[in-house]
Amino acid sequence: MSTKGKRFLSVPVLAVFSLMCFVYYSSIFVFLHDWLNLQSSPGTLNAYLFSLFAFLSLFSFFSCVLTDPGHVPSSYAPDVEFSKDNEAPKKCDKCFVYKPPRTHHCRVCRRCILKMDHHCLWINNCVGYWNYKAFFVFVLYATMSSIYATVIFISCVFQKDWDPIKGSSLKIFYYHEGNRAKWLAMKSGQSYRHPFNIGAYRNITSILGPNMLKWLCPTAVSHLKEGVSFPTLRDNS
Repeated sequence: MSTKGKRFLSVPVLAVFSLMCFVYYSSIFVFLHDWLNLQSSPGTLNAYLFSLFAFLSLFSFFSCVLTDPGHVPSSYAPDVEFSKDNEAPKKCDKCFVYKPPRTHHCRVCRRCILKMDHHCLWINNCVGYWNYKAFFVFVLYATMSSIYATVIFISCVFQKDWDPIKGSSLKIFYYHEGNRAKWLAMKSGQSYRHPFNIGAYRNITSILGPNMLKWLCPTAVSHLKEGVSFPTLRDNS
């Protein structure tokens, strides 16, 4: 089995996949069937729509698991003139390679990851440069599917006159980066803005791409380059 395939051999990944299958089955064949009857036109339409969201969620989830987040190219050499505040180029003390901006070493993957956001236990993979969009789109589709499933569940419960059926819980996804720099700036009485925060629109297009028609496709990443340099606030000044 390939290295990518082995990522599925993880209890959290299998748990997420099982949960998605359970929510899909119970939403369609239990709650939706009791609410509208799958043989009716409204029931069939809602079943198709929910199945579409479920498929998109599953496809995005697989993309997160299988896509390599990005490693430092063997040919990478830091640009000394670009180094910030005349600092020496940073070198990983574990991989012994120079680290491009926003690159961090993952203790779980045991290598440096380009634009590392965090190591996600639920996909058994890092969220980095090449699968950041897939992760973002997965969260979006999973949220939409969860809301849809909740609507189906509540509608069924109202029709059943509040039968004691227990629903499923939603998971909260969040990011964490730059908190220490923000804390140090606030401590010294200075205002802080993340150096790679280039504005809402450019932040979005840097992840999802310039073509809005491809925003919701997790594998449309032709706009990504090498992942070793990123636009900063200084570029706009």
